[in-house]
Amino acid sequence: MASGLLALLDDVSALVKVSAASLDDVPAQVAKTTGKVSGIVIDDTAVTPKYVVGLDPARELSIILQIAKKSLLNKVLLLSPAALLLGFFAPWAITPILMLGGAYLCFEGYEKVHSMFSKHHDITPDESTEIKVITPAELEKERVTGAVRTDLILSAEIVAITYSTVAETALLNQIVVMLAVAIFITVAVYGFVGLIVKADDLGIHLAKNSNQTQVQKLGRGIVTFMPHFLKILSYIGTAAMLWVGFEIIAHGIPFTSHLLHELEESLHNVPALAWFLKALACGLSGLVLGFIIEKIVSLFRKKA
Repeated sequence: MASGLLALLDDVSALVKVSAASLDDVPAQVAKTTGKVSGIVIDDTAVTPKYVVGLDPARELSIILQIAKKSLLNKVLLLSPAALLLGFFAPWAITPILMLGGAYLCFEGYEKVHSMFSKHHDITPDESTEIKVITPAELEKERVTGAVRTDLILSAEIVAITYSTVAETALLNQIVVMLAVAIFITVAVYGFVGLIVKADDLGIHLAKNSNQTQVQKLGRGIVTFMPHFLKILSYIGTAAMLWVGFEIIAHGIPFTSHLLHELEESLHNVPALAWFLKALACGLSGLVLGFIIEKIVSLFRKKA
């Protein structure tokens, strides 16, 4: 009996040592994963500010906090457990699910491009129109919902990449790394977004409250620059939807994944050009795919 208990204690001790050794690698694994998902993190950062543009400035940080909370909850309570379960029971299902998310990003990106360039004709008195009246609270809720929906897809890609880097490690290690990455990336993305959307307030503060001419000039420059910057960032965010959306799909298809790999290999001596051409190819392909999906969706809407 005693020998059996000692053997059990030895097994527990060995397990603890293995787990501890594995957890020692967590910072390195988090850093490695963060590097792999840096492109998606940049896209997420570029996409989010457009959801608060045009809303009450006093509500901007509150809206970003709402989105950040829901993003973190999605990563921790929905996406990470789903990745662990799928990785154990049905690893083949992860790629198709991500590809569906990529298709949605292409569709949403195309709709935004179409709305930018479509000509809005004047409404004649003979046309029957119904103008939808929406309150600021309803608009805020709509923006938050749209931001969380887009973030969910980008977060799913982040979680999937994180899982792929720790899939061969112990379960405890997988959980700790995925939790650490979820918290770190959420704080980094939405912290930076908060700084972006409140930069104009900082500019006003510097322009009004500083006694130094150069600081006042800097403050006025920030205030003047930020609306243009946010507009450019909105365009970048839309382009990022198309780029990331199609790249997710492309990596799920051996043929297109091979083509992208060949493109990068052919220009490995000029990595910046390889990155640009890859992003351009994915962005344009995502636009075409989004157009096709939009036509299919419109066809089903008409039938309904």
